[in-house]
Amino acid sequence: MSLFLPTGRAGPAAREGAIRLKNLLRQAEERLVALGMRAPEAQELLTPAWNLVGDSLFWSYQSDGLAIFVAPGELRKWRLPLRFEELAVVAGRFHVKPLLPLFTGDGRFEVLALSQNQVRLLLGTRHSVSEIPVEEVPTALADIMRADLVQKHLQFRTAAASGPGKQAAAYHGHGGADAGRKDDILRFFRRLDDGLKAYLTSEPVPLVLAGVDYLLPLYREASSYAHLVDEGVTGSPDRLSSEQLHAQAWALVEPHFRRAQEKAADRFAERLGTGLASAQLPEVLRAAREGRVEDLFVAVGVQRWGRITPTGGVEVHESAQPGDQDLLDLIAVETLLRKGTVYAVSPDRVPGGDCLAAVFRY
Repeated sequence: MSLFLPTGRAGPAAREGAIRLKNLLRQAEERLVALGMRAPEAQELLTPAWNLVGDSLFWSYQSDGLAIFVAPGELRKWRLPLRFEELAVVAGRFHVKPLLPLFTGDGRFEVLALSQNQVRLLLGTRHSVSEIPVEEVPTALADIMRADLVQKHLQFRTAAASGPGKQAAAYHGHGGADAGRKDDILRFFRRLDDGLKAYLTSEPVPLVLAGVDYLLPLYREASSYAHLVDEGVTGSPDRLSSEQLHAQAWALVEPHFRRAQEKAADRFAERLGTGLASAQLPEVLRAAREGRVEDLFVAVGVQRWGRITPTGGVEVHESAQPGDQDLLDLIAVETLLRKGTVYAVSPDRVPGGDCLAAVFRY
């Protein structure tokens, strides 16, 4: 059983979550019985989730949405910064499509916060942010640079560099001392860049820099990372929480992801009818399992029930039958496992107006 419901963070809205969960559990029990399970067995299976209904402490600490997964001997639950539509799915495996906007084509990006006291690396999506612990990486810029020296001896300006998206740092006012200080900072940033290679994703994920304005162009000069975002979050990142850094960084990268999604939709329109794009569920499912789906648009809140037959064919049913699963969910998972990009969107944002649209690699 996979259960999704919107929740409130406090007050009456938070308490409404218990009522929503109660209704979903009743739906799940009815479906289990309809699929052939005896009522007492269904009730026993759902008991751990029913125990949450009356847990007032549990409902006092919520986010925007709650996802609960129940299987024999297993209960998993996540409070998530994503507002779900109410949904109960009973199938042979967990249903994950409502979670996909958290970590798919809607935008994974990283934030590198640079300050004299610490270096923080964050992984973000449109809806969430988490800090990535970094070990054996130099993280204290203050070891080589003191704030009073920067204030007294450096006057900084930036000048356009020859490379695209790059800025060159220019120091003036104290001759060789300034050049030496710049070299010290660059050496630190090069060591930091080398150390971060083990933590930055191997995928082409945008990296947003956050820090005071005289440090950002120096890091760009030292960095070997190919996907630095041109703009950065300026100011002392020590004053900002992870959530505040996330909000400012998302404003910078959101246009990048919007353009990527628009380009994927354009590719679908261009390739439809050429054999390199399709909105036909059986065809897209076969392509996804073969690793041929490059971009997938799939509708959240819509299910297409069916199964893969022993001969490899696909059966699609009007309503869920014993042994069925949501084939849209399966296609999304297969695409992700094979390094495709998934855009889990509302039905009106699926190109072509159907429940899915796929662009093939070949």
